[in-house]
Amino acid sequence: MRGLDTMNPILSNNKNVQDISKLIYDPLITLTADYKLEGCLAKEWAKQNDNSYLIKLRENVRWSDGERFTSEDVRFTIDRLKDTTSIYSYNVEHVTQVEIVDDYTLKITLDKEIPFFEYNLTFPILSKNYFEGEDFVNTSKNQSPTGTGRYKIAEVQPSYITLTKNTSWWNKDKDLTLEKITINLYSSIGELYNSFKLGNIDLISTTNDNLQEYIGTIGYGSKELKGREHTFLAINTASNNALSNQEVRKAISFSIDKENIISSVLNNKCYTSSFPLDFGSWLSQGQDSSSGYNPEQAKKVLTDNGWSYRNKYWQKTINRKTQATQNFNLLVKASDSTKVSVAQNIKTQLESQGIRINIVQAQDDEYNRKIASKDYDIALCTLTLSPSPNLETFFGEGNLANYSNEEVTSILTEVKNTTDENILKERYKRLEEIYKSDVPYISLYNNKYYVAYSAELVGDITPNWFYLYYGIEGWYK
Repeated sequence: MRGLDTMNPILSNNKNVQDISKLIYDPLITLTADYKLEGCLAKEWAKQNDNSYLIKLRENVRWSDGERFTSEDVRFTIDRLKDTTSIYSYNVEHVTQVEIVDDYTLKITLDKEIPFFEYNLTFPILSKNYFEGEDFVNTSKNQSPTGTGRYKIAEVQPSYITLTKNTSWWNKDKDLTLEKITINLYSSIGELYNSFKLGNIDLISTTNDNLQEYIGTIGYGSKELKGREHTFLAINTASNNALSNQEVRKAISFSIDKENIISSVLNNKCYTSSFPLDFGSWLSQGQDSSSGYNPEQAKKVLTDNGWSYRNKYWQKTINRKTQATQNFNLLVKASDSTKVSVAQNIKTQLESQGIRINIVQAQDDEYNRKIASKDYDIALCTLTLSPSPNLETFFGEGNLANYSNEEVTSILTEVKNTTDENILKERYKRLEEIYKSDVPYISLYNNKYYVAYSAELVGDITPNWFYLYYGIEGWYK
């Protein structure tokens, strides 16, 4: 890793620390490779009502220093997340109380209902006893906190950190092949890449889309992962212009060639996307029947609904008044030059189809104000997606598209109150169909994430952006 700040995962802002910490510190709940919930330190959990959860902990867990893991450790960690600045503070911002029922049972109360709150319980748990009486932020103990995970910190040096197997790890069903992991520390990214080329590193992860320029193309394996930076168009369905018509939104969707955006603007450094959950979630069906590029279908949709193409743009007469699919304002953040280029590409594509676009480049504060007040026809947006399947941002009250649909509202209520996987898959399939047929949004692309590993590292290396080490139990050199 480069730029080590602290090995305390709650305090660190280093993405590499966050990745590696998942080998050292366990969460209450983890996620499978396709983003299903899976018990970790919590063996059971139940939603008691809209804003409270009962959690049962494993009773055979020990910290790597031999101390017992209990409910007190969970409450201690949540308290620290609430009173310090952490990338995980968001996970517990709605927690108002953590009530300890007994050593292995606790009740968490929220200030309001949070759909799929269980996905928030994926933060690392730290030991209360280990930090007792210490200045949590400044203590030297942050160099090597005790954990409950597969590995423990055995040695900390200026140029490396050594992890060894945690013989106290609670999961006896998984036998670790790798006895030791060395984390090499570098002051620059150039040093890190050079060390990988020399064979001193077995695995690196990065969002650097120019990775091959630094490490070449041979002598190693690599994986490209779909990241969680999701870029999309939000279409104001409550607008007084033609965008309130479904057929116009469909025509816009059919008229946008996402592959063209990826190749001509983004230099093939992103993946096309068609739905917010298509980053690998088990709840995304991957169907794309209504959102693919099809300019002829765009024309047919408009023609079938009474629109006519005259003087290089579409128009329609309703109640003796002519409406035109022209002069839609496309809001984009002026400070983001890449997004401006994407907006210009979309403008060119749509205008070639007779749909006129006026790009509104807004400075950051103005952009945020317009987003908050829904002062746009179409907005080019990017969201950092949670692994949670909660789609309230896209479909819930006050959503970016001003979109409302009684069936969608009913589905959102149903899915947040069931754990039946068959029902969830069926209802999310329907949500995806509605997303693509009503077109309140047009998903465009997600960023890429890269993992490179040496030829000497053998095993099932199947990372995603949540966890790099799926199958590490079978890895070997």
